[in-house]
Amino acid sequence: MKYDAASNTVSKLFGIQYPIIQAGMVWASGWRLASAVSNAGGLGLIGAGSMYPDVLREHIRQCKAATAKPFGVNVPLMYPAVEEIMKIIVEEKVPVVFTSAGNPKLWTGYLKENGIKVVHVVSSSRFAKKAEEAGCDAVVAEGFEAGGHNGREETTSMVLIPLVKAAVTIPVIAAGGIATGRQMLAAMVLGADGVQIGSRFVCTPEASSHITFKEAVIKAEEGDTMLSMKKLMPVRLLKNPFFEAVRLAESEGADEEELKKILGRARAKKGMFEGDLAEGELEIGQVSALIREIKPAGEVVKEIWNDYLKARQEICI
Repeated sequence: MKYDAASNTVSKLFGIQYPIIQAGMVWASGWRLASAVSNAGGLGLIGAGSMYPDVLREHIRQCKAATAKPFGVNVPLMYPAVEEIMKIIVEEKVPVVFTSAGNPKLWTGYLKENGIKVVHVVSSSRFAKKAEEAGCDAVVAEGFEAGGHNGREETTSMVLIPLVKAAVTIPVIAAGGIATGRQMLAAMVLGADGVQIGSRFVCTPEASSHITFKEAVIKAEEGDTMLSMKKLMPVRLLKNPFFEAVRLAESEGADEEELKKILGRARAKKGMFEGDLAEGELEIGQVSALIREIKPAGEVVKEIWNDYLKARQEICI
């Protein structure tokens, strides 16, 4: 039986062809990546977490010039200058905003009053309920496998997706450990209405992350990433000398202040944007072990979708 992607609740919510969202990752998700994914039929997101407000405005305008299709902005609510960022998003008439790392009640009403669809990233069914109560149009259920900042609960996608699906009535978008169409199908079987994918899109020419970081990702094997800095804000990192320094400090009982000193400033920029594989913070998901080549973002979208359809057909036979 032919599957009509346009009938999918996530596709209809955002006005896109495929229920595939590219995550708004710091130091990777600029206008080039977002527009390429949107042009391919998914939903591209600009990652505001690594941008000053004026830089974000420029990326939004460049994205508008590069695609006539819907795109969005991801905003980590814990970051500074959130008020200015939200003002710019409204002024520039961005159609979709994904929020994370904070209380969705703070900004959801303001954004929706201005005609913007709002999605919040959660790591538990409890937070999913709060996002729905805040008025969010959908939630991203992000499992423990995901790269970057992660939930303290350490709930895997296999468990989190059905828990969140049972807890809310709004659409559920699965994230964490997804890079292929077959994994997308698994998420949908568990109850997801769509998927958000980050790590796979890091390894594209359009991603703004440094080529040495991209090459490190495609060389990663099983067990090469681990959750770190749980006393600050948990983050999944590719193992390197910086990661080992943090792990040693944690094993010796380092407190929050000591870990902040080790982290310092601009550590993520040093690793992912500037390509310092020794001293930089290298945020990437467990699924990096499955990524073996750098290819254009549009090809990645089509590959995931075709793989999804093929796997779906095999299961349905």
